[in-house]
Amino acid sequence: MLALALVLCFIVTVLITPLVRRFAIKIGATDKPNHRKVHQTLMARLGGLAIYIGFLIGLIILQPESPFMLPILIGGFIIIVTGFLDDMTELSAKWKLLGQLAAAGVVIYGGVKVEFINLPFDGQLQLGWFSIPLTLLWIVGVTNAINLIDGLDGLAAGVSSIVLITISSLAIVQGDVFVAALGVVLLGSTLGFLVHNFNPAKIFMGDTGALFLGYMISVISLLGFKNVTMFSLLIPVIILAIPISDTLFAIVRRLVHKQPLSAPDKSHLHHCLLRLGLSHKQTVLAIYAMTAFFGLAAVMLTMATLWISMIILCITIIAIQFLVERVGLVSSEYRPMIKLIRRFTNAKRRLKYEK
Repeated sequence: MLALALVLCFIVTVLITPLVRRFAIKIGATDKPNHRKVHQTLMARLGGLAIYIGFLIGLIILQPESPFMLPILIGGFIIIVTGFLDDMTELSAKWKLLGQLAAAGVVIYGGVKVEFINLPFDGQLQLGWFSIPLTLLWIVGVTNAINLIDGLDGLAAGVSSIVLITISSLAIVQGDVFVAALGVVLLGSTLGFLVHNFNPAKIFMGDTGALFLGYMISVISLLGFKNVTMFSLLIPVIILAIPISDTLFAIVRRLVHKQPLSAPDKSHLHHCLLRLGLSHKQTVLAIYAMTAFFGLAAVMLTMATLWISMIILCITIIAIQFLVERVGLVSSEYRPMIKLIRRFTNAKRRLKYEK
């Protein structure tokens, strides 16, 4: 049944996206090129509506049962409305944040919360009252992280698809029918949209799509990894390492340069890779590969012993740090690990020469 829903969501979204494109152009929901954007022509937005419609049709087919279903749908509708209004009128940051907080508040009220964190050696950290702000931070943070990587044709849709493949696969293995159902129908809809959104894109998902994907991924990941034996909170963090890292280092970058946190710039991961000489498609495919790498690391983490898990975590942290320094995600001068490696290499050469 999951496979059938995946295929039907894919087909429905492929067919409905051109209709959404015509609708967006008709009502003036278009994205104009400017100095910060890569595209050079007027593009239709609102592609997220096609993803949303495909997602709803998938839910009608599968009809997953859970007390969380209604709060998730209400929160999703709030996010879609917020994104739609932003694509139409370019809402201010505070109004967009208000919409995200409202959507997060609905699902938290409905019981979707990080109430505890599983630790090694059968330990468990109960969060108590701190569970609400942590859950709120997670949902709003991931929602904005997916929104921030939506800067190239097919980037946000492709990264979200890889993340959803990872989450859905783990949910199926763990026997979590509800999370698997949500993940699969959202995956089918996102892949269907990607047919029209991959370079050269015919339509953008806009904030309607990016905010909805971020919101749904944040909620699905919370539901899917509560019972992972070790490091339960780290699994979704590793799966989402690329969008989360891009967002965190954007904050660091703006603090370092004394800029407002909401200030836009052209120093996100995809901008940095373009400056290194990669083409549009090469940049997107490179970020796909990075996302797949961290997804694989997360899968391995769920199956590994404690010591293997520690090794995987160390490799993951080193990989993120090397990526940040290599592409200049903070600044071109920020390269502590690379400089340390060079010093060690030079010292080793000098020692060899002296001998």
